[in-house]
Amino acid sequence: MRVGFFQFAPRFGEVSHNLDTIVATLDQADADLIVLPELCASGYQFVSQQEVMTLSESVPNGPTTQRLIDLAKRRRMTIVAGLPERAGAACYNSAVVVGPSGFIGCYRKAHLFFEETLFFTPGDTGFQVWDIGPAKIGVMICFDWYYPEAARTLALKGAEIICHPSNLILPNCPDSMPVRCLENRVFAITCNRIGSEARGGKDSLTYIGNSEVVAPKGTILHRAPRDQEELYLVEIDPADARNKSITRYNDLLRDRRESLYR
Repeated sequence: MRVGFFQFAPRFGEVSHNLDTIVATLDQADADLIVLPELCASGYQFVSQQEVMTLSESVPNGPTTQRLIDLAKRRRMTIVAGLPERAGAACYNSAVVVGPSGFIGCYRKAHLFFEETLFFTPGDTGFQVWDIGPAKIGVMICFDWYYPEAARTLALKGAEIICHPSNLILPNCPDSMPVRCLENRVFAITCNRIGSEARGGKDSLTYIGNSEVVAPKGTILHRAPRDQEELYLVEIDPADARNKSITRYNDLLRDRRESLYR
């Protein structure tokens, strides 16, 4: 598989502009799977619930998902992208999965970070895995990395690649994702954004970039710069994530002792 990410700086509230940027870039990409940042079309730093309601969209019928579906069909690729989702009176920090055949699924962020807790409803989808043909993929969003249960649940459900849209401001995630991959023997694609936002008199949020692709034994195949836009693609073999043998006596998942973990 040819997989990767597009790290860039979305402009807050400029959905059409951000989608134009995504489409123009990915139209030049020869890829099977691309991960985009968290809230990649809307921007991140909301100042009111009204802003959240205005920028949130239905899934899969909203404009962001529909435009990504068109792109995925045209380019014959799977895309994982973060967006604010509206479902009735609730708004979720979500990620959609779309592919050549159309809409595949949606994940709603389980572990909300900082002021997200003021504006979004905690996700209720659970951690899901989708078979996209050459690989099985799972999705978690940004702060979910802080909870080892998220990546482990995806691994137990058969995920070979964890797609991880992010808007990271804390420094630890890029060095922690290799551990998540090592302890689950999976690939991970973390796509962060760059730039900063300082809206409504709030403290500035500076995003740390450093998007990365990590292999099942914890090797960082590539890490992006902190402050530069980058489209990156790499060839991987998803079969590397199917072998959970650590030694001839140890199998990562078989040897779990669940009765002791409660």
